Amino acid sequence: MNNPSPHDRVLLGMLTPSSNTVVEPITSAMLSGLPEVSAHFGRFPVTEISLRPAALGQFDEQPFLSAARLLADARLHAIGWNGTSAGWLGFDADERLCDRLLEETGIPACTSMLALNEILETTDRTRIALVSPYLDEIHEKMVGNYRAAGFDVVAERHLNDRGNFSFSEVTEEQLERMCAEVAEARPQAIAIVCTNMRGAPIAERVEAALGIPVYDTISTVVWKALRMTGVDTARVRGWGSLFRELA
Repeated sequence: MNNPSPHDRVLLGMLTPSSNTVVEPITSAMLSGLPEVSAHFGRFPVTEISLRPAALGQFDEQPFLSAARLLADARLHAIGWNGTSAGWLGFDADERLCDRLLEETGIPACTSMLALNEILETTDRTRIALVSPYLDEIHEKMVGNYRAAGFDVVAERHLNDRGNFSFSEVTEEQLERMCAEVAEARPQAIAIVCTNMRGAPIAERVEAALGIPVYDTISTVVWKALRMTGVDTARVRGWGSLFRELA
């Protein structure tokens, strides 16, 4: 992989669930103020989020690698898994995935969930609230994984939806209400966990209203990919305090 210089294009690859309609427009809008940076998307089949064996099998290694091989033809500088499956599968699943993506393509990799955990750990925000659209069984797994990792999950809201396409139909107003509800527990941060919801566009105004950092999982993987490629994240404006953290 060639490292970008300040005068080069910065090419970011994003692995995306096939039924997702939010990642591409939101990511592109987020990067619109960075003329040298572009995002390029590879899809693989994901149509249901549950603990059924067929749904879990969507996140086996081979679909990721097949999509990543095609993305690698674009001579990318970083690849991100713009998805949250490690929330219920376990964070080590994403650690293994990043290792395999690098091994397979020679391109450094990051993920939405590992980036979320990095910002929480680096800023020492361990008292958190979780907002998601997921089924009870998925959300319970996710809360358990965060507690096992040493986080205090003080509040949560979820929609008990099997998805995945339907997640994109959750309104910004509904998400804002969910954030306001979990904010009553005074967490140190609110995590919006799903990359097919419009959490990123509301982050700035929800933070202003609640006085609590809001970390959306589309935003976290973009933040990490930019840091990996040497781009100043503070140049991303209007998408929440995340991009000013550690800049």
